[in-house]
Amino acid sequence: MSHLKPTPANTQLPVKITPYTNLVDALEYAAQGDTGFNFYDGRGNLSAVLPYADLRDEAQVIARKLLSLGCERGARVGIIAETEPMFHRFFFACQYAGLIPVAVPAGIQLGAHGAYVSQVRRMLKSCGASIVVAPDTHAKFMEEAVQGLDLLMAGTQADFDGLPEAEVEFVPLGQDDPAYLQYTSGSTSFPRGVEVTQKTVLNNLMEIARYGLKLTAEDRFVSWLPFYHDMGLVGFILVPLIGQLSVDYLGSRTFAMRPRLWLKVLSDNGGTISSAPTFGYALCAKRLRPADVEGYDLSNWRAACVGAERINPEPLEEFANILQPSGFDQNAFVACYGMAECVLATSFAPLGEGLSVDVVDKKLMAETGLAQPSDGDAVSTSAYVDCGKLLPGFEFAILDDNGVELGNRQCGHVYLKGPSVMRGYFHDKQSTAEVLSADGWLNTGDIGYRIDDHVVITSRSKDVIIIKGRNIWPYDLEVLAQQVGGVKLGGVAAFSISTGAEEEQAVLVVETKEKDVENRRQIVETISSSIHAHFGINVLIDLTPRGTLPRTSSGKLSRSQSKQDYLARKTLHDVEQSASQVGDSLTA
Repeated sequence: MSHLKPTPANTQLPVKITPYTNLVDALEYAAQGDTGFNFYDGRGNLSAVLPYADLRDEAQVIARKLLSLGCERGARVGIIAETEPMFHRFFFACQYAGLIPVAVPAGIQLGAHGAYVSQVRRMLKSCGASIVVAPDTHAKFMEEAVQGLDLLMAGTQADFDGLPEAEVEFVPLGQDDPAYLQYTSGSTSFPRGVEVTQKTVLNNLMEIARYGLKLTAEDRFVSWLPFYHDMGLVGFILVPLIGQLSVDYLGSRTFAMRPRLWLKVLSDNGGTISSAPTFGYALCAKRLRPADVEGYDLSNWRAACVGAERINPEPLEEFANILQPSGFDQNAFVACYGMAECVLATSFAPLGEGLSVDVVDKKLMAETGLAQPSDGDAVSTSAYVDCGKLLPGFEFAILDDNGVELGNRQCGHVYLKGPSVMRGYFHDKQSTAEVLSADGWLNTGDIGYRIDDHVVITSRSKDVIIIKGRNIWPYDLEVLAQQVGGVKLGGVAAFSISTGAEEEQAVLVVETKEKDVENRRQIVETISSSIHAHFGINVLIDLTPRGTLPRTSSGKLSRSQSKQDYLARKTLHDVEQSASQVGDSLTA
C-alpha cells in the first residue's frame, strides 16, 4: 500500500491572483506553499506527489541540463504529454531556460501505431523542435517519429538526467515571447500550433481564476483531461498554479476504462472543481452502479464545467439525477466557451445557477436562421445551452455569410476579439490570415447566436449540413441516432456528401457491435424513421464496428475525417444504389 499523502487543499500561503510577469513568477510564488500536483494510477491509488516547491527545484535542474545542449533561446522542446510528473518538470524547465515547450499528444488508438508516429513526426517538423522528451511508455514511438530530424537530443527523462548542468543565470522569456505552442485538436494532417505568449496566457488565467471560477483557498481541482489539450494544460495545470491550489490527476485512458474512479477521487479528496466534455459525464453516468452512488460524497463539487464541444443538456441532466443522492447539485454545472486560439476560455455561465437551456423552433431556425423560443414538443424544437457572458475585455459579433452583423437571436458566424486572442499560428502566416483580421477579430469557425450579451453555440460552420436551403446541425442528427438501442454512445458521425446533382445527401456513420442482419436492419430503419419525423429529410446510414470512427487528439469525433473515410469506402454508385440494397447502408 502506498504511504504517499496528497498535497493539501488548504495552504497557509495567501492566495495571490494578481498579474505576474511570466509563468516562472507564478511558480516561484506557489512554491512558497505546500500545495501541488497528485497523480493516481489505473486503480485509483496515489502513485506520485509533486508539490510546487519540488516542481520548482526539479524544473531548474532540468533547465540547466537542457541549456547544456547549447539550445538557442526560444528553441522548441517537444514533450509527449502523458499524465505523469515528467510533463510538468519539462514544461516548467522550458520556462526557466527560455525555451518553448510543445505538448505532443500521447493518445494512441488501438491499431493506429503508424498513424500516431506520423502525427507526432508532422507536429515536431511543424514546430521545428530541437529537443524531444518522452515517457518510457512512448520511447519506441518517439524513436520512430524523430528518425532523420535534425535534433540536439531525443530521449526519456532518464536520458536527460545523465546530462551535466550548465552554470547559467536563468533568463525566462518575456511577456511578448511565446510561453508554449498549443496545437489545435483537429489539426492532425496539417498541424497548426497556436503561439501562446506569456502575456496572453497570464491574462486568460487571471480572468478565469477571478471571474470565471472565482477561486478561493478552499478549492481543489480534479482532472482526467489530457495535458496536450488546452483544457487539460491550461485548465488543470496553469489555472491551479495561478491560484496556488492542489490538483488530483487520473490518466485519460484510466478514465475511459474506469470512469467511476473520477468520482471516487473527487469524493475522497473533496474536489471542488472538475471539467469534462459532455461525453465524459455521459460515459460516467452509464457506468455508475447504485452501490457507487451511495458511497460518494460530491457535495463539495461546486463547479462542474462543461465545454470543448457543443453541450447536450440531456446526458448532463441524467448525470445530475443519478448522483443527486451523492450530494451532487445540478446547479454546479457551468457551461463554458473557448478555444486554443484564445488560450482556453472566453465565456462562463454564472456560477451556482446550473445550465440555462434555450429551446427554439427547429424548422424556423433551419429555414431562416432565427432562434425563436418555443414551447413545442421535442420533434419541433432544438435545445441549446447558454454559455454565458464573455470574460472582461472580450467582445463578440455574429456575422452573416457576407460579413454583415446580425441582431439578437439570429444565427451566424461567431467572431471574437479580446486580450487573449492569439497572435497567430506558429510560422504559418497563411492559416493565420484566414482566421485573424488585421484589427484582431478572430473567426472562431463556430456557428451561434447572441441572447443580449450571452453567447450560444450551435455547431461548427464546416459541419453544417445544408439541404434544400435548410441548415441542419449534425449534432441534432447524432443525438437522435444515439437514442436507438444498439448504437454506441458518442459513436455517430453526421455529415453531407454531394450526389452529383448539385444536391447534398445527409449521411450518418453509426458504430454498433450488433452483428445480426435483422437487428442491424432494425437499427437503420429506426434511426431513419426518427430523423425523418424530426427533420423531414432522408438520410443514408452506414453501420460500422465500434471503435472505428476517427477522433481528434483530444478525443472529439472528427466529422471531416469520418467523411473522408466514408468516401474512400463508398463509390458514387454505392450511394445512388444504396436505397435498393439490403445491407448496412440504407436511405429513409
